Amino acid sequence: MAVLERVRELVEQQVRTAIRNDGLDPLAQPDKFRAVVEQCAVEVWIAHGATSAEGDPAFVAREVMQIFAGFGALQEFFEDPTIEEIWLNEPGRVFIARQGRSTLTNVVLNDREVRDLVERMLRVSGRRLDISSPFVDAVLPDGSRLHVVIPDITRKHWAVNIRRFVMRPRSVDELVPAGTLTTQAANFLKAAVVSGLNIVIAGGTQAGKTTLLNALLGSVASHERIVSCEEVFEMQLNHLKWRNTRNNHLSDNRIHDIHRLLLASAGISCTKGPCAQTGTVGRADLPVTR
Repeated sequence: MAVLERVRELVEQQVRTAIRNDGLDPLAQPDKFRAVVEQCAVEVWIAHGATSAEGDPAFVAREVMQIFAGFGALQEFFEDPTIEEIWLNEPGRVFIARQGRSTLTNVVLNDREVRDLVERMLRVSGRRLDISSPFVDAVLPDGSRLHVVIPDITRKHWAVNIRRFVMRPRSVDELVPAGTLTTQAANFLKAAVVSGLNIVIAGGTQAGKTTLLNALLGSVASHERIVSCEEVFEMQLNHLKWRNTRNNHLSDNRIHDIHRLLLASAGISCTKGPCAQTGTVGRADLPVTR
């Protein structure tokens, strides 16, 4: 085991050097990156005289690729379709949730690994995280929602939460077999959308607000025009007349100002975000209005 760990460390060092010196981008050049990692793994494996009893270079290459192009020690959780949520309040305690039940995993990270993971996750989102912006929401390439808070908002460690959308229905009807809605409720909601009624979807964290919104939007007729405004891109629409607007630095109140402007436009407007207006109680994440 010690030999395997040493080989992995050396391969990781060589790959870091290649990225720095050759300008290799693991995300933009996946094939070239994979070839470099596999070659490094074989060369280091042979140089250290590692044997098949200790593993194989392909295993080392996969681990190193996950560090740079995947999500490192968390990658296995992203590949498990049953996992709904991943979170950690400190590096040594990583939790996952399946069917609403949380479990402490045997994954142990350190502060540097957590920061590297978060930076890699944020790279494609355009969001930033620093002292002036100590918390962030972003959407990962697979559609998962990332929320990170750092000190001094937290006491000591970076707090990371990743919410994955296990269910991705494209219509309200698909929620009936899942037990989310009755047939009567589904028919009522479809009729409400078709009739252009105002709909507010509200609920607690991970209650299924985004899932229901995306299902409702599946009932919008193809000739309708849709304009949406979100804090984080989560709406899923294959609509010919869909326009999504978002600014990374909009405050909650600013989003509501834009929503009022959307009300004057023709078609269906959707605003997704927390209700922060005076007189609003709780959280109404997904207003849909026409």
